[in-house]
Amino acid sequence: MASTLTSQSNRPTWFNLLLTVLLLGGLALPGRAQDEGTPIVKPYKVPIKVDTLRGWHYGGAASLNVSQISLSNWPAGGQSSLSGLAIGNSFAHFRNRNHTFDGALDVVYGLVSEGGGRLRKSDDRLEINGRYARQYAPGWSYAGQLNFKSQFSTTRSIDQPDSIASGFLAPAFVLASVGWEYRPNEHFSVLLSPLTGKFTIVRNQRLADAGAFGVQEGRRDAAGRIVPGTGQQFRAEMGSYVNVRYRQTVFRNIEYQTRLELFNNYFHKPLNTDVNWVNLLDFSVNDWVSANIATVLIYDDDTPVPIKGGAEGARGRRIQFKETLGIGLTYKF
Repeated sequence: MASTLTSQSNRPTWFNLLLTVLLLGGLALPGRAQDEGTPIVKPYKVPIKVDTLRGWHYGGAASLNVSQISLSNWPAGGQSSLSGLAIGNSFAHFRNRNHTFDGALDVVYGLVSEGGGRLRKSDDRLEINGRYARQYAPGWSYAGQLNFKSQFSTTRSIDQPDSIASGFLAPAFVLASVGWEYRPNEHFSVLLSPLTGKFTIVRNQRLADAGAFGVQEGRRDAAGRIVPGTGQQFRAEMGSYVNVRYRQTVFRNIEYQTRLELFNNYFHKPLNTDVNWVNLLDFSVNDWVSANIATVLIYDDDTPVPIKGGAEGARGRRIQFKETLGIGLTYKF
């Protein structure tokens, strides 16, 4: 799989196919530009109207999911465990005649303990996003976006508790984009940016010396050992960026959201595309109980990962995938 993804001859095929499907799916949605009072019809023929409220609007949700397994004299085997996952998100939206601003904060933090052992982190995410747009034609706007991704706490290896795999600002990714936004209806939008800066921060010097997350590794001495403190903690890239968003109520109390981000570096392997694809299926049982399934797919050619079953210390380019299922209490505001 790694050879397929890193091959410049194969890359455009799946990249163009995936982007075309998403674009055609959004354009096929019924509805017109968001002129005031223009009705939009959902696929299941329930008419709604575009939000014409102006000014500032705020909201969000917080949920807590807990899972516990206790085994005693259980002949089939297994392991007792206790886990918890906290999820929070909030938004701020501003709109007037031609200007819109959307800000969002998303946080996830999870802990797990297996077999009576100490608590370990199972999930950790911090993301802040801001987007400004000025409409100049029906469905089209000039737009700028600033995105920040990192985590809250240090992640340590299970096999080597003294080693650090990541931490706050190690890494952190910042994307600054300017371009155009196409939003034919309230469900679908595409941000096209021919001018995007991608900045990688690795605050931990030990990780920077090792060249983690794509930064320049430290200088090596005559014996081939890395000289401590010589690794770069900051990397800047310039390229093109596409952000596709889709949100739709599938059935009553079931909502689907997806976000696809694609980035190409103009000056370093321009045919290798960085991919970040997030999917969320949310089930609302009632005002207080909900369930959700979330997946994250990442491919970054500059971030090699450990190869399972390979030689000790072997690393390579691989698709990174994460799936979470949560059922618990939810509070919306």
